[in-house]
Amino acid sequence: MAQSAVAAPTPEELVRRPDYLRLLALAGVLGVPVSLAAFVFLAAVHQLEHWAWDTLPHALTGGATPWWWPIPMLLIAGLAVGAIVRTLPGHGGHVPAEGMGAGVCPPADLPGVLLAAFASLPLGAVLGPEAPLMALGSGLAAWVAGGLRMGERRTAVVGVSGAAAAIATVFGSPVVAAIMLMEMVQLSGLALALVILPCLMAAGIGAVVFTGLGAWTGLPIGHLTLPLPAGTIRPDPADLLWSIPIALVAALGIRWVRGLARTVAPAVAAKPLTRTPLAALAVAACACAYALLTGRDPAEVASSGQQTLATLASAPETWPPIALALLLLTKGLGYALSLASLRGGPVFPAVCLGGVLGALAAPLPGLGLIGGLAAGMAAATVAALPAPVSATVLVLLLLGGYAVGMAPVVLIAVVVAFVAEHIFTGGLNRDPVPDDDSPQR
Repeated sequence: MAQSAVAAPTPEELVRRPDYLRLLALAGVLGVPVSLAAFVFLAAVHQLEHWAWDTLPHALTGGATPWWWPIPMLLIAGLAVGAIVRTLPGHGGHVPAEGMGAGVCPPADLPGVLLAAFASLPLGAVLGPEAPLMALGSGLAAWVAGGLRMGERRTAVVGVSGAAAAIATVFGSPVVAAIMLMEMVQLSGLALALVILPCLMAAGIGAVVFTGLGAWTGLPIGHLTLPLPAGTIRPDPADLLWSIPIALVAALGIRWVRGLARTVAPAVAAKPLTRTPLAALAVAACACAYALLTGRDPAEVASSGQQTLATLASAPETWPPIALALLLLTKGLGYALSLASLRGGPVFPAVCLGGVLGALAAPLPGLGLIGGLAAGMAAATVAALPAPVSATVLVLLLLGGYAVGMAPVVLIAVVVAFVAEHIFTGGLNRDPVPDDDSPQR
């Protein structure tokens, strides 16, 4: 292919161009409406989930959620998602077994994506809201850019900035959203300058929706920081040592989950009308088995895991080891089946499973709950979302006041799990590390 006669602009030259400054301004203007739309989406999912798993079963049975409740909920979810995948444009969005789906959602696909998310998330899918949120933000922003007759490249940049603004609402931080998108699309140089500044602009201005501005306190969104009990902020030597085997176990476990999901997903996609409900019923069976064996709420399995992890962090003494072990097994299997068949994001269930593993390991000599949670969450998150910087920042955000002290534990667990996951997948590469003066490709 012939070399272009005109050299590509440097990032410094790019930011002095009027058309790029207009692109930044548009990203900032779109940040607020996209964040508002994301807030409405999250609030609706939360209200529907509360109605489906608390209000409705209590009204029908007069007591707590019965063990069999996941069966009708997830059957409805499977039937609805199967029909959406079969009939609507975009097939309800990407299959979560394939990852987060960082591309810009075509506006025509957005109704199907949202309907599939509303059928999955409130009714018991073991998935999080982050992937539909990214689709919502990118689809709305791309629709506006298309209406302004922007070119394909500019539309893609505006779409990615919309995804950043939307996902910042669930993570509670525009910085986490921007870092995650940067790692997911693996940008550098000019492309990084082209995309990351609009993402920061959209997410930063959109953040006023939940941070507030002046006398306005902002819309109420949940904070990710876990309600951890008081304890020592500095890590012990045992915390650092135990983080290595915990990270290895977490990486192996998430690798098994992802492998099972990728094995099942093609079979479900081949006949979505019949096999999606069957896979959803298998998820329900996991939740029912957990409830029957432990006497606990089946929603602890059939959910994204955000509330379960918060409850575990605030009152770990109420969870016997056998309940934690069964939760790890049943939620892990339900997570794999949900990744293969329903619609949502892969991050929050992985964080929850890592937290459960950490709590289960907490009685190890010298470890404790905080160190176990830090290592388990960090390792499971980076194994599910192969973006080490994003995983580190997200887990530190969850740890709140323990973030600075537990940073060494988190970083060790992230590195060990990231390396282990890639070695498990592709084996060791025997090629030597190139020297600084070796030829560059």
